[in-house]
Amino acid sequence: MNKPSIPKGTRDFSPVEMAKRNYIFNTIKEVYALYGFQQIETPAMETLQTLMGKYGEEGDKLLFKVLNSGDFMSKVSKEEVENDSSLRLATKISEKGLRYDLTVPFARYVVMHRDELQMPFKRYQIQPVWRADRPQRGRYREFYQCDADIVGSDSLLNEVELMQIVDKVFTKFGIRVQIKINNRKILAGIAEYIGFPDKMIDITVAIDKLEKIGLEAVNNELKANGISDEAIENLQPILSLSGTNADKLNTIAEVIATSETGLKGVEETRYIIEKLNLVGLSNEIELDLTLARGLNYYTGAIFEVKALDTPMGSITGGGRYDNLTGIFGMPGLSGVGISFGADRIYDVLNTLDLYPQEAVDSTAVLFINFGEKEVEYCLPLINKVREAGYSAELYPDSAKMKKQMAYANAKNIAFVVLAGESEMAEGKVTLKNMITGEQSLVSVGEMLEKINS
Repeated sequence: MNKPSIPKGTRDFSPVEMAKRNYIFNTIKEVYALYGFQQIETPAMETLQTLMGKYGEEGDKLLFKVLNSGDFMSKVSKEEVENDSSLRLATKISEKGLRYDLTVPFARYVVMHRDELQMPFKRYQIQPVWRADRPQRGRYREFYQCDADIVGSDSLLNEVELMQIVDKVFTKFGIRVQIKINNRKILAGIAEYIGFPDKMIDITVAIDKLEKIGLEAVNNELKANGISDEAIENLQPILSLSGTNADKLNTIAEVIATSETGLKGVEETRYIIEKLNLVGLSNEIELDLTLARGLNYYTGAIFEVKALDTPMGSITGGGRYDNLTGIFGMPGLSGVGISFGADRIYDVLNTLDLYPQEAVDSTAVLFINFGEKEVEYCLPLINKVREAGYSAELYPDSAKMKKQMAYANAKNIAFVVLAGESEMAEGKVTLKNMITGEQSLVSVGEMLEKINS
């Protein structure tokens, strides 16, 4: 018989993995809620009209399309089957697709519900997305995104708040991070200053690789993109800026003094950093002029977060965008957002062994099953344990003691309760601590105290 399998690029999650993932999602949710964000959900499927053309040509190819229900070929003629390209044919037999990210569905949601939304609207969304990408290590076809956005406000206090959220989440996880910040306007100013304003994308894509490929390779790439030797020469001091955030901002302001856009970016960044210094973050925030992130999308501040104690790419990113809903005919709505990379955070917490034990353990107390009379004695006691807020199980079969204890060990259960004839006669139970091996005869009240301690 053929063994069942799952589609390439997807995963099953075991109970332990789910406990760890829920710890991540719940921690992020708690922090979002602390800052007044509200949760929304959108359908797994959107119409192709909503999805197509929003992610560029490459993105369109990576959309999972869903066949129309019923006889999806009924409206397609034989000639069309023979003569149409597969892409044209797909539009006739498929009207829906799985969502590719949470941003486009969010934009659609805002436009559809604009009359009932209170602006500024602070939403968070934690749901899976799908991409028909080539699966490889760390890249899946189905994965979760954890997004938070504030739309309908131009205030830079929103950026300040999102950085506080990032800082608080990673502090709760116990992960030391560096928060990198830059501004799209500063990058535009740099491109103007070196005399190639129209090549801003090429310049920033190249300098974004500085950490990965080194200065020489970046310079070669700039040259290959038609940037003159003189312009590359003028760029060098910017690429090797050092000192405090304030020093860097002062230097860059002098260098790009002729660019109005660039100076606006410097001013915005200075405001964000000064306000963050007032509240005091647990993690370091660093101005990094080589940070570029999806540039055709962001228009102001951009952020990226890196873990300090284990090599891993960006584990959170985001930025300010000016026209979220313009793609649906509602221009001029500015927003700023962040997205936590749940899968990468999962790997970092695993590598650094930072999961709290209680987040991973499922059951605190197992009651051993000695037979029908004993079960009747234990059932009310189990209720008391659960009412006190501890998870408890009664082993369902009166199996051999060894088997029941093996079950407790396999599930990392901290306490086992034994109630046989002698315990029942005294109205007590024997409580065994599975971690220390110590056991004692206790009353129900004492049992709850010991579990609690």
